[in-house]
Amino acid sequence: MKLNLTPHFTKSLKKFTKKNPKLINRVIEALDALAEEPYQPKLKTHKLTGKLKDSWACSAGYDVRIVFSFTQEENENGEWEEAILLEDVGTHDDVY
Repeated sequence: MKLNLTPHFTKSLKKFTKKNPKLINRVIEALDALAEEPYQPKLKTHKLTGKLKDSWACSAGYDVRIVFSFTQEENENGEWEEAILLEDVGTHDDVY
């Protein structure tokens, strides 16, 4: 599945990896797994509630979360495909 980044996600990722350079590999591994199969048990993918009710989250380690939503986008053949829009990354307290 294709991953699309929001400007907020890009900014959050830069900020998070600057503070936690040792965790960048965990985030990359989680993003690769998310693109392959969003519901892998190791990701602990779950639907969010409250102000983030239209979003989902997955785990990229003990206290690292990636917030995303499922979207549809048109491919080069004019067909609609499901994609993932990455919204935020950080610790549990940062993203919720």
